[in-house]
Amino acid sequence: MEAYITADWIFPVTHPPIKNGVIGVNEDGSINAVLSAEEAQGIRGVKHYDGVIVPGFINTHCHLELSHLRGKIEEKTGLTTFIKQILSQRQQPEDEIISAMQNADAEMYNNGIAAVGDISNLLISKSVKLKSKIYYHTFVEVFGFNRPSEPIIAAGTEIKKGFEPLKASIVPHAPYSVSPSLFNEIEKVTKFDDISSIHNQETIGENELFEKGTGKFADFFAELGIAKSDAHNSGENSLKYHLPKLSKKVNTLLVHNTFSSKADVDFSKQAHQKLYWCLCPNANIYIENNLPAVDLLKSEDLKITLGTDSLASNHQLNILAEMRTLQDEKGISFEESLKWGTINGADFLGLGAQYGSLEKGKKPGIILISIAEDRMIKKDTTIKRLF
Repeated sequence: MEAYITADWIFPVTHPPIKNGVIGVNEDGSINAVLSAEEAQGIRGVKHYDGVIVPGFINTHCHLELSHLRGKIEEKTGLTTFIKQILSQRQQPEDEIISAMQNADAEMYNNGIAAVGDISNLLISKSVKLKSKIYYHTFVEVFGFNRPSEPIIAAGTEIKKGFEPLKASIVPHAPYSVSPSLFNEIEKVTKFDDISSIHNQETIGENELFEKGTGKFADFFAELGIAKSDAHNSGENSLKYHLPKLSKKVNTLLVHNTFSSKADVDFSKQAHQKLYWCLCPNANIYIENNLPAVDLLKSEDLKITLGTDSLASNHQLNILAEMRTLQDEKGISFEESLKWGTINGADFLGLGAQYGSLEKGKKPGIILISIAEDRMIKKDTTIKRLF
């Protein structure tokens, strides 16, 4: 049965906001009309909501399989200590892990998230994703700096196949954990219909490892008995190490970018033409107590997306909460961050034909947010999924 809904404002995202606009919605949640108040005159039975209506959010970076670590990892200790805590606490009973993932998936759905780019090291999340109302693209993450690359890729390929019929790609974990030979093997298995992702410049120690061969990551590797590489102490930072090694034929997400500079942005524009820059501000504060140079990334007109990271590094999986942090800490407007949290993420995932904006023919998820005329996200701002 067809329904018509309206709110104080409709935010189509790809078009300017519409005051008292009206959306026609089919029974399956697909949109058959986006109308101005004038165009909707004469339509009966229009249901009005207080607040603004927006498309479903796109979470481009999550680690669903770490959901059981919620509240168990100490905050603001830095990335190397965070990694140590993950390694020491990750192994838990399978039923506990699956239950936590189910709860996290439901939380994301209720928070208006329509699609997720999810990092996986194992197959354990498949059963949850198959039953989910959310669209998932799984990034099968591989890593290894002092191990043969072929067995690593073989294992990653098996996991990718195991996720079928769900979409999945084999991707590098981070520059500090992927050797040049492994990057080469990843390139060999990257298909034109894949998308890619890599953690980038999440901590100052990452850049220092590559530039000088010293710092917290160098000490961390020494603790683990991992030998230094020729790539370390090269005089160039981590971005200049990994970006030339990434496939240039697919959309690629740089995740976190907490310590990316103007020089890094300039280099990236020359090195890769299909880059997207993912911000996970609440996780950045949770781990490093720092935020990226958001004004710089915005001023450079980069394709910015939003992510939540995992419940090991965040108190909630909620894109609106990420938008609020960007508003409060960096002065980013609701309309700007909404674009980052919807259409940009949909475009990165290759889902722009269905998700990311309120347009006729799309089925993006339809979300109500209780924002007043000032368009400020507050502590008591609520989210309600309408379709």
